[in-house]
Amino acid sequence: MIVTKPNEISEEKNELLQTALFKHVSPGDAEELMPHMKHAQFDKNGIIFREGSTDQRMYILERGRVKLIREASDNRIQLLSIHTRGEFLGEIPVFDPSGGPRTASAVAMRNGTQVGWIEHDTLFAWLNKHPRVAVDMLQVMANRMRANNEQISDLVFMDVPARLAKTLLDLATRFGEPVEAGVKVPHDLTQEEMAQLVGSSRETVNKALMDFANRGWIARDGRAIIIYQPGMLIRRSRH
Repeated sequence: MIVTKPNEISEEKNELLQTALFKHVSPGDAEELMPHMKHAQFDKNGIIFREGSTDQRMYILERGRVKLIREASDNRIQLLSIHTRGEFLGEIPVFDPSGGPRTASAVAMRNGTQVGWIEHDTLFAWLNKHPRVAVDMLQVMANRMRANNEQISDLVFMDVPARLAKTLLDLATRFGEPVEAGVKVPHDLTQEEMAQLVGSSRETVNKALMDFANRGWIARDGRAIIIYQPGMLIRRSRH
């Protein structure tokens, strides 16, 4: 972890003001909180916070990409979600009356990933003055709960190819880049991580990816996927 100085994060300030935490308050009101924020950079695979820890910081992802993971007692890893610039992380211990512990670890997926964080007491004092921001944060958390519920339901009712199709469509919505052939999705995931995200074995997910490619729906390009026929993935995700 590399702690950054205030003058080194000034170029991120305007983007930070557009996040869910700040977008409904005036720049002047946001300025009240800025001096209390600390900032740090992480190289790829750097641990931003660890499952089981009891700190009460809330993090804002300013640059890069972060994955949330859980680790079982037998060292198996579950990839819960992927987050990108402008999203906040680690909110559960902040709003849990008991204060923790953290339910997942946050791991940087790229070199130069930068986060800011705010301590619990500072954040709550500021939210008391700006309750509209608290409402915005509740909406974000509600959307995450909805996504978690869908994920649980998908694991029960969907087969692996359907879950994979839905995962690829979600990644395309969040990270996709239009290209001449279709949509390029730079997911930054290893084969094992893709399998963790889908909730299956690497072999089963690779078999489904090969099937999609043979059908002409997608093509694999390193740690990216080009989607040629999103409509076919939508159809497969519903069966």
